[in-house]
Amino acid sequence: MFADRSLWRHFDKWLFLAVLVLCGIGVAMTYSATANTIDLNDYWIRQIRFFGLGLVALLFVAAFDYRHLELLAQPAYMGLLGSLFLVFLFGTVQGGSQRWISIGGILVQPTEAGKFLLIVFLAWYLSRFQDRMRRFRYLVIGMILLAFPMALVYLQPDLGMTVTFAFIGGTLILVSGIRVWHLVTLGGMGLAALPFLWSTLEGYMIERIEIFLDPSSNRAASYNVDQAMISIGNGSWLGMGWGNGSQNQLHFLRVRHTDFIFSVISEELGFVGTTLILLLLFFVIWRLIIIADLAQDQFGRLLVVGVAALIFFQTFINVGMNLSIAPVTGMTLPFISYGGSSLISMMLAIGLAQSVIMRHRKMDFM
Repeated sequence: MFADRSLWRHFDKWLFLAVLVLCGIGVAMTYSATANTIDLNDYWIRQIRFFGLGLVALLFVAAFDYRHLELLAQPAYMGLLGSLFLVFLFGTVQGGSQRWISIGGILVQPTEAGKFLLIVFLAWYLSRFQDRMRRFRYLVIGMILLAFPMALVYLQPDLGMTVTFAFIGGTLILVSGIRVWHLVTLGGMGLAALPFLWSTLEGYMIERIEIFLDPSSNRAASYNVDQAMISIGNGSWLGMGWGNGSQNQLHFLRVRHTDFIFSVISEELGFVGTTLILLLLFFVIWRLIIIADLAQDQFGRLLVVGVAALIFFQTFINVGMNLSIAPVTGMTLPFISYGGSSLISMMLAIGLAQSVIMRHRKMDFM
């Protein structure tokens, strides 16, 4: 795989470079957010290690022929359901949610890898039955298959990841092509289910939605959002300088290395630095859309669309909750927020896109 130079000629170097720069920014901002905190001061070193593992994963997956994943799509789906069942039965509870499994003392969040297992499975299903997806029966089957992992994630409870799964699935279904009346029917069913879903929300989920709609309703609960807004305001045009953000360095801003790292960036690098980073993220999404357009088969096209949809959605929600234009959901900023599961799985996904572009002119199996 690695020796075939004709394949690596099509490796998207600009996409790769953009991802490397974003990961480097992530390490630098993790250092700024954690270096002066005793129990977190080695997190930037861990992030470098995660980056190294992610880089290996990216190159390995790029060398792997993505079309073989069609044979692994059904086992991937079963693996996703199995891992979510294990979390449900034996998972570690943190912050009131049961989302992690302890493996050798290291907490692993299966839903991070699960996002990509779901993309692989749905890409297989929607491409396998491409000529039948305009029949309502096959659409309903696809929705049911999507509903199983969503329900298990919702029970953890993890509303943010549940919505993420729904966004990925919905995007892939729309791209694969469905009739307008199918779309209207599904929309009507979704609206009809809203009262039931609202009645099942956990107390903290309702609180977050209420705070989003009216921050003054609970000042204690909206503390971190308020501090994030102060951080962003402090940054002005050019920022206070790397490592010099007051809200960050004085620890007014909580979870500043994960969910609210965008606020750290805004305070220390300012509007200009933040804009450049967002442009880099949207450059990655743009390159992925180009790759999807060049893909020679529906499976590869849907794989890359799923990855692009995921990066877009996570970026939009993370930035939105920092700016108080979206509810707080615990969504990380792709490639930048601290976290091994998130970073490695994101780089693995980029490897999938590279595998597609490397083979867009060579359709014979290696």
